[in-house]
Amino acid sequence: MFIRIARTAGFTGLLAALLLTLLQSLWVTPLILHAETFENSAPAAEQAHSHEPGVAEHQHDSEAWSPEDGWQRVLSTSGANLVVAVGFALMLAGLYSLRAPGRVRDGLLWGLAGFATFSLAPSLGLPPELPGTAAADLALRQYWWIGTASATAVGLALFAFARPWALRIAGLLLLAVPHLIGAPQPEVHESLAPAALGQQFILASLVTNGLFWLALGLASAWFYRRPGSLQAA
Repeated sequence: MFIRIARTAGFTGLLAALLLTLLQSLWVTPLILHAETFENSAPAAEQAHSHEPGVAEHQHDSEAWSPEDGWQRVLSTSGANLVVAVGFALMLAGLYSLRAPGRVRDGLLWGLAGFATFSLAPSLGLPPELPGTAAADLALRQYWWIGTASATAVGLALFAFARPWALRIAGLLLLAVPHLIGAPQPEVHESLAPAALGQQFILASLVTNGLFWLALGLASAWFYRRPGSLQAA
């Protein structure tokens, strides 16, 4: 079973990471580069200025290393995507060992669940942000993100697999709890990039992640159900 899970995660993660990197290079990265032009051209007083308490400051360390545009950025992005994709694929393959997909297309449902848990639900309170966007305290945002993802995962599991209707209703309520609490927000919402560019970035990020998760779910179900994998198990 371990070999089956590892094989599924390895092949699935590689394919999904390649797809994600391609989509990001064509759509997401150009928007980030465009936003960085506004950030770099802003006066120093705007790039590093004091906010009211609870508002992130735009601080720039000229000596901090960052990948150059071109092959360095693509390579670093590809490596990060591969690590993330293999990790998520391991999670899916582990779940398949508990409840194997009856058909390959069932992987699409698992992919949609992953997208809802790790992308859609957190983005309702903390949408993807371009460089130069003010934000609340990082630790608070991380706590809210983890809580939202956890609540969404448990809520979806209860609604999908629990038989008593009371548990299913509890699952639906659990989906709403993080959003009723509300995500931490800055005192003043501001961004160096135009608002229209920010909206494009949100759309691009969600669509890209949605396609990534659909590919991850479909490929993981296919690799997991392969005759060779069944024999290995």
